[in-house]
Amino acid sequence: MKAYSIDLRQRIVAAVERGMPRHEVTVTFRVSLSTIKRLLVRKRRNPDDALAATPPPGRPRTIQAEHHAALWAQLDAHPDATIAAHTDLWNAAHGATVSQWTVGRAIRRVGWTRKKSRWQPPSATSRPERRIGNG
Repeated sequence: MKAYSIDLRQRIVAAVERGMPRHEVTVTFRVSLSTIKRLLVRKRRNPDDALAATPPPGRPRTIQAEHHAALWAQLDAHPDATIAAHTDLWNAAHGATVSQWTVGRAIRRVGWTRKKSRWQPPSATSRPERRIGNG
């Protein structure tokens, strides 16, 4: 689920501060009562920058979107290699130590699948360039 825009957050807080009942705010802006409460608490704790979006939780990905082209080239060059072999190739080429799970998730993220004994790029209808940007 995507975060609410800053503009919407500001309009919600402004509506409550103007005196609009919270139930009416939930109906007007189509947000939950919990969202309104959370925004008001954030505004009260830090009035200057309270409504800015927070970064998503968790660690950043080890193999990020800018590395997908390199992974794609590696999969093209070694279509018969297993995930373990691709992990070894990736670690040797990039001087990193990533697990097989990390490489496997990155391969799925770029859309490649394993057909019989070979890795296959996604079909032309799945548009991998769209998936790479969202991954």
